[in-house]
Amino acid sequence: MAEKQTYPQRYTITAALPYTNGPIHIGHLAGVYVPADIYARYLRLTGKDVLFVGGSDEHGVAISMKARKEGVSPKEVIDKYHTIIKKSFEDFGITFDNYSRTSSDIHHKTASGFFKKLYEQDDFIEETTAQLYDEKSKQFLADRFVTGTCPKCGHEEAYGDQCENCGSSLNATDLISPKSTITGSVPTTKETKHWFLPLDRYEDFLRKYILEDHKNDWKPNVYGQCKSWIDGGLEPRAVTRDLDWGIPVPIDGAEGKVLYVWFDAPIGYISSTKEWAEREGRNWEPYWKDKGTKLVHFIGKDNIVFHCIIFPAILKAHGDFILADNVPANEFLNLEGNKLSTSKNWAVWLHEYLEEFPDMQDVLRYTLTANAPETKDNDFTWKDFQARNNNELVAIFGNFINRVAVLTHKYYDGVVPEPFDFTEVDTETLAALRKFPETISSSIDRYRFREAGQELMNLARLGNKYLADEEPWKVIKEDEERVKTIMFVALQIATGLAILSEPFLPFTSKKLKNILNVTMSETEGPGWQDVYKNEFLLKSGHQLNKAELLFRKVEDEEIQKQLDKLEATKKSNANENKTLMPQKDTITFDDFTKLDIRVGTIVAAEKMAKTKKLMVLKVDTGLDTRTIISGIAESFSAEEVIGKKVTVLVNLAPRALRGVDSEGMILMTENTDGKLVFMNPDENGVGNGEGIN
Repeated sequence: MAEKQTYPQRYTITAALPYTNGPIHIGHLAGVYVPADIYARYLRLTGKDVLFVGGSDEHGVAISMKARKEGVSPKEVIDKYHTIIKKSFEDFGITFDNYSRTSSDIHHKTASGFFKKLYEQDDFIEETTAQLYDEKSKQFLADRFVTGTCPKCGHEEAYGDQCENCGSSLNATDLISPKSTITGSVPTTKETKHWFLPLDRYEDFLRKYILEDHKNDWKPNVYGQCKSWIDGGLEPRAVTRDLDWGIPVPIDGAEGKVLYVWFDAPIGYISSTKEWAEREGRNWEPYWKDKGTKLVHFIGKDNIVFHCIIFPAILKAHGDFILADNVPANEFLNLEGNKLSTSKNWAVWLHEYLEEFPDMQDVLRYTLTANAPETKDNDFTWKDFQARNNNELVAIFGNFINRVAVLTHKYYDGVVPEPFDFTEVDTETLAALRKFPETISSSIDRYRFREAGQELMNLARLGNKYLADEEPWKVIKEDEERVKTIMFVALQIATGLAILSEPFLPFTSKKLKNILNVTMSETEGPGWQDVYKNEFLLKSGHQLNKAELLFRKVEDEEIQKQLDKLEATKKSNANENKTLMPQKDTITFDDFTKLDIRVGTIVAAEKMAKTKKLMVLKVDTGLDTRTIISGIAESFSAEEVIGKKVTVLVNLAPRALRGVDSEGMILMTENTDGKLVFMNPDENGVGNGEGIN
C-alpha cells in the first residue's frame, strides 16, 4: 500500500456532471448527489477545508440528439436543462460550492489547454481511420448516432460506444448491421483523421495506482471493473470526434472536429474549481495539485472507466495534478422493479416530486440513502417510500422530537429545566449519545452512507426508548424533580439529533435547530465534535421556540396516485412499442363476398363455468337467436353486454367448445389499454339482420 495522508489538509469532492439533455431523476440523486452531499456536509461539520464542485455536461452527442429531436439548437437545449437541473440540486439541498457548465469560456480554455499540452508533449497518436458515414445527412456518425447488433451478446439495439445490455465498450464499426439513427439508412465507411490517447502506455501506472495502491480501500464493484479493464489490455482511445457541437480541437488541421466529451467532461471539475476561485478570490491550485489534498469522485457505475482509467491517464500525462484517493461509485437504482429510463419516462423526476410532495425533500433523501445501491443494484418502490416515512421518520424520529418539545413546553413553558441527581440509566444514555458521532463518522469515512443513516435513526430510537422507559408523563404526578432530569437528558438527545442529522436530513435539521433555538452558525452553535466532547449540549434555562411537526404521514391515496402514474407510463410505452399484426395473405373480392356479416343484439349472457375468458352469449341476428361463445369474460361482465349491438359473422361453421356449439363470431379489437372492445355498427336505425356492405 502506498503511504497515505492520515489527516488531509483539504478535500476536493466532485460529483458526476449530468448531461443537459433532460431533467434529474431519483437515480441520479441516489447514485451520486445525495452521497456526495452527505460527505461534503459531514466534512464541513467536522471543521475540514472542503471544496465540492460539479456542473452540467453540455457537449457530446446526447445534446445533439436531443436538439434534433426537439427541433431546436443545442444551445437552447443546454440552457433549458441546465436551469432545471441546477434548480433541482438547489431544491434538494445539494451544497455545491460551485456548479458550473462546460459551455463556459473558462471550461473551453481549460479543456483546450489540456489538449494542447498533451499534443505538444506528443502524448497523442494521430491516425486516419475508417468511420461510419451517413450519405443522406452528409456527416460522420458519432457513437450514439449509430445502433446495431452487439457483437458480444447479440443485443439488437446496442449503441456505437456501448452495449447497454451487456455493458461492453464498443466502437461503432464493431456493430453488426449498423444503421444511422438520423436517417435510418445503412451507413458507409469513410476515412477521417483523429487523435488518440494511447491508454496502453499507462497500463503499468494504472496497475500500480489502482490494483496495488487501492486494493484494500476501493469498493469491490469499482476495483473489479477496473481490474477487468486493465487485465483485458488497454487500447488507444480517440479524444476527438467529427461533430459540430463541442469544444473545437485547438490545432491546425482539425477543422470540423471537437474534443470527445469524455476528454473534456472530467476536466470540467478543474474548470469549475477555477471559476469558484475567481469568484471567491482564492487560489484553485492547492485543491488539484497539492499532495495534502484528498480528491474523491462520486459517480455512477457507468462512469467508472472514465474516472478511474481515462481521466487518471490524462492527469498523469499532464503531470501537475493529484489523483483521486477514492471513487466510491454506486450501482444503478431501479424503479418498481424496472430499469430507470429517461427516454421511456420511467422515472421519478425531482421537479415533479416537489410539486406532489412539497417540502418533503428529506423524505426522499432519507429513502434513497436507506436504499442506496452502494454495492449492487437496488430498487425504489413507492410502498417502501411510504413505509420509511411513516414507520421511521414519523414514528421514530418525529415522534421523539414532538414528545420532547411538547412536554418541555407543557411542564416548563419551553425552558430547559435544571437536572437533579442522574441515575445510572441517565448517565448510560448520555454516554451512548456521545458515541454516535464517532460511529456515524466511521461509516461516512468508509463511504457507507446507508449504514450511517441507520445509525442516525438508532440515536432517535435511543431517545424513544429512554422516554418510553422513564415515562415522564406518569412520573410527573409523583416526582417533579425526577421529570426535570428526564426531560433534560431527552433534550440533550434531541440536540444531538439536530446536529448529526444535518448531512442526511438538512431541511429537518434546520427545523429542529429552530425548535430548539440553537444557532445555525458553525462557529457559535454546538457542532459535530461537541456531541462527544461537551458534557451537555443545551444548558439549563435555555428557551426553546414553538414546537412543530417535523414530518407528516404519507397516505395510501398519495402512493396509489404515483403507482397509477407509472402504470399509465407503462401502458403508453407498450402502445408505442406495440407492433401491429402483419397483413394477411391477399384475398379476392369473391373471397370477401363469402363472408356474411350482420348486425345483431346480445339478449342473454353468462360466464362459462371453469374458464377465465369464455362467455356464452345468446345473439339475436335477425335471422334467428343463436349461441355464440366469445373470449370476452376478462373485459366485460355478463350484465354489461346484454342489450349491446354487435357485429356478427353468421356463416362461420359451428364449432364445439367445452360441449357447447358456437354458431358464429362476434368481431372485436383491442383498445390502447389492451382491453377488448366491440366493433360496433353505427346504431342510426340499423336493425338486427342488416348486412355489412
